[in-house]
Amino acid sequence: MAERTLFEKICCKEIPANIVYEDDRCMAFHDIAPQAPVHILVIPRNPIPRVGLAGASDESLLGHLLLVSGKVARTEGIAASGYRLVINNGHDGGEAVPHLHIHLLGGRPMQWPPG
Repeated sequence: MAERTLFEKICCKEIPANIVYEDDRCMAFHDIAPQAPVHILVIPRNPIPRVGLAGASDESLLGHLLLVSGKVARTEGIAASGYRLVINNGHDGGEAVPHLHIHLLGGRPMQWPPG
């Protein structure tokens, strides 16, 4: 059996996290190394290694993750001023944990280009 990812362990509550949202399909929690005043990760409970490996059967879940991201942005008070959603894919894309996750960043003006 493959070792579970850090995010799977957070979903099982084996590792503590500052959770701001959870339902039967996903959860959202504060990043431990924030890159903005608000930096929350939105992750599916059932791991998909990366967005590039998502399949047609994941379509509903991917939409749900985006809707939850917007809901969390409103709850955190950053929806009106604006925020950024980032999904890293693969090593060169900055992926650090092989478990699909959306970075919700806000609370300050974002720069372009981002990387």
